[in-house]
Amino acid sequence: MARHVSVQQPNSIMEEKTPDEHIDRETDNETGLAPTGTRLTGTTGVGTDVEKASTKYASSETGMVFRDENKKAERKLLAKLDIAILPFAVLLYLSAYLDRGNLANARLQGLQASVLEGKDSNYSIALTMFYITYIVCSIPGTLLAKQFLPSRSIAAGAMIWSIAATCQAATYNRAGLYTCRLFVGIGESMFGQAMGLHLSFWYTKADLAKRIGLFISAGALSGAFAGLISFGVSSIRGAPLPQWRILFLIEGCPSVILAICVFLFLPSRPETSRYLNEDERTLCLTRLNSENNVETELGIEWGGVKRCLTDWKTYAVSVAYSCFNLGLGSVSGFLPTIIKGFGYSNAKAQLFTVPPYAVALVFMLLLTSFSDHKQTRGLPVASVFILGIIGWSVLLTVPATNISQTQYSARYFACILIVTAGYTNIPLMMSWQSGCTGSQSQRAASLGMLNTLGQCLSLAAAFLFPSHEGPQFRKGSIVNITFQALGLVIVLCMTAWYRWENKRRDRVEGGRPVKGAVLNVREEYDLAPGFRYVP
Repeated sequence: MARHVSVQQPNSIMEEKTPDEHIDRETDNETGLAPTGTRLTGTTGVGTDVEKASTKYASSETGMVFRDENKKAERKLLAKLDIAILPFAVLLYLSAYLDRGNLANARLQGLQASVLEGKDSNYSIALTMFYITYIVCSIPGTLLAKQFLPSRSIAAGAMIWSIAATCQAATYNRAGLYTCRLFVGIGESMFGQAMGLHLSFWYTKADLAKRIGLFISAGALSGAFAGLISFGVSSIRGAPLPQWRILFLIEGCPSVILAICVFLFLPSRPETSRYLNEDERTLCLTRLNSENNVETELGIEWGGVKRCLTDWKTYAVSVAYSCFNLGLGSVSGFLPTIIKGFGYSNAKAQLFTVPPYAVALVFMLLLTSFSDHKQTRGLPVASVFILGIIGWSVLLTVPATNISQTQYSARYFACILIVTAGYTNIPLMMSWQSGCTGSQSQRAASLGMLNTLGQCLSLAAAFLFPSHEGPQFRKGSIVNITFQALGLVIVLCMTAWYRWENKRRDRVEGGRPVKGAVLNVREEYDLAPGFRYVP
């Protein structure tokens, strides 16, 4: 089969070339940017006219046929990648959030009374233990996916958290539970942002948000599953183990098997993966080359890490990420408790956590698809912060006791909004941060920084909903409203700055480079001439 596209590939994967394969040579022009990874309609070489060397298809019948065939090949490639990668990503995230969030359900099934001495403060500390190691290890855990094959480092992290989560069923005192939670945090620090990085190795910016949204949607799905599983466990009578121990075993043991499957079957990188044939590899790398997103060698390029750590934008976006994570931490740790305040039993409260997560799942997939289609991140993120502000404001102002049907409906609708706001911004901000970095090492460090700074307010969430303040929980609602508003201001400022900076670069550089132009992102990162931010 003849190739549809040509690509600039490293020698390590240029074996056994057929006569119709060739390498597009880099060219010089006035801007110093050379088209690569695409078939050009003009002749390449020194002094090539940029207009003639455009990457647009020739306006001829042959060019139209080529375009149609190439689009068909791209759709087939994306479908093949989705089949191989996304199921593992979804199952891993589902497993991670079940193992992370099952503490909230176990609390209602006797964990706090049996192991935590019946104290709210000990429960809050148990929640905090996870975030301590999750925050500290996020940058190193994400960089491991660049240093080694992502499939290996992610599988190792999954094995660590799954064993630790299962061992929670065997704890008899708070020290044992705290230790298990620390190791759950270590394992998950090697997965969440690393999977986002791994997806960026395979997909272009136009494909990324909806794919990250698909695997992050498993977090919302896990909330629905957790409610159903907990409701089922609550129905068990006469078992030799307490219900909360059964819950930890049911949700922890399958994760061990999943970690082994990830190690064996998750595709590693497009440059070397045996999952792709040579035609598919060429097309995949051509698409990535058009965004200067192919780095064949493993290992960390420390200049990219330094650029991340010295860039003010990294910290601004991470603070905004932390603002919505306060709401996510509140939802993960206390949604069953908030809904129980409506007057439900423990079992029924767990069952009524399911619909908010289902709504969040659908909304997330719709908004991430829209964001990819329009290639805009800031305004969708801002809209989600507005939903969070509305939700927490309703919980603050509508009475929680002796309420009418209308007030009950308003409070339950507010729970749907805060769950939606808690989850939807994760894929949007991960893909935003990914699209505004130049090299893979800069991207790995920046995604890790989202958790290192971005999870700090999750520590505070563990202490915002003490039992004696229920069922209204005024303090928790006020703090969440404050930080949702702060996040809204930050993202509006960031999207305005990205748009201004892109226009400034257009003026300075005389317009945008042709699609597929070679940019010096390996040395100049996001400051390279021709680079543009995703606003």
